Amino acid sequence: MPKINTEWKVLPHGPVKTVDDRILTVEGDIPMPLGKFPRRMTVVGLGRNRSVIFSAIALKEAAMKRIEQLGKPTFLIVPNGHHRLDASIWKQRYPKLKIICPPGARKSVAEAVPVDSTDDIMNDKAVSFVTVDGTGRAEGALIVRRKAATTLIVNDVIANVRHPPGIGAKIMARLFGFGVKRPQVPRVVKRVMVENRRALAAQFREWAHLEDLRRLVPSHGEIIDRPTALLERLASEVGDS
Repeated sequence: MPKINTEWKVLPHGPVKTVDDRILTVEGDIPMPLGKFPRRMTVVGLGRNRSVIFSAIALKEAAMKRIEQLGKPTFLIVPNGHHRLDASIWKQRYPKLKIICPPGARKSVAEAVPVDSTDDIMNDKAVSFVTVDGTGRAEGALIVRRKAATTLIVNDVIANVRHPPGIGAKIMARLFGFGVKRPQVPRVVKRVMVENRRALAAQFREWAHLEDLRRLVPSHGEIIDRPTALLERLASEVGDS
């Protein structure tokens, strides 16, 4: 795992973009030999002028102000034990921030930042934190329901890194199966994180039937529009493998 940041260290990142009503996202890069590997933070507005941050990334001040305009940062979801790089510095910046992670990741996340809960404590009917079935309770996701559409926000369990920048990132994305040719469950995730493939397949099928599902936002790679067929395909591939 990368070293945990203890000071506000801004790595390269793009602009803050609007995904849907009160949903923002920003892509960043993790420098690596001969390239950069993409990562993504997604921020969702909650009721009572609050927000939840999914897979935190330290941003430049102008971008942070845009994030704060969405609502007071109230919850931070560390979606697994590998996405804790900037969790501590976000807690330092916002001391009242409540940290949420999946139960199977609690020990690892707690090495970086104190964990407040492994359950959904956001109390927002339109936004749900879920623990992904089949992953040893170690992977989290968000379901966001808006009037026009539903957005599914996932972490490492589905990747769509179609254009990895630099030869190092290309090698890593292809070697570990981060979706260079088409979205997929990374091979490294199947090997290290997935404990029950049938349960994960059932989880994908459940997501495929979410009402008004419009998009899937992964932590690594491009946003996927109309992901129902994709989720059905991944369910078949995971369940049969």
